[in-house]
Amino acid sequence: QVQLVESGGGLVQPGGSLRLSCAVSFNYFSAYAMGWFRQAPGKQREFVAQISRGGSTRYADSVKSRFTISRDNAKNMVFLQMDSLLAEDTGVYYCSVPGLNYWGQGIQVTVSS
Repeated sequence: QVQLVESGGGLVQPGGSLRLSCAVSFNYFSAYAMGWFRQAPGKQREFVAQISRGGSTRYADSVKSRFTISRDNAKNMVFLQMDSLLAEDTGVYYCSVPGLNYWGQGIQVTVSS
């Protein structure tokens, strides 16, 4: 049974930072790319960031230079460091193994003063 469990969300003021973590119970974690997606109220889920099994990264234009994705293959963890947060970053953030369509339950991030 594959499980992805996100943590680290919450309420933060504009300009602040949060670090999301995702613990993945999956024997082949290191062999797959990992991703973060988000869904704002009333909108479709959208891509945020992805990291390949080798560590190459790509980002949505809206978060480039503000967010950083990383992974720890020894601990089966993936992270999303979010800096300079904006109100439009508010939403539910999901950890994913995109190639296998595995998803976490999601975690709320709210950016508001």
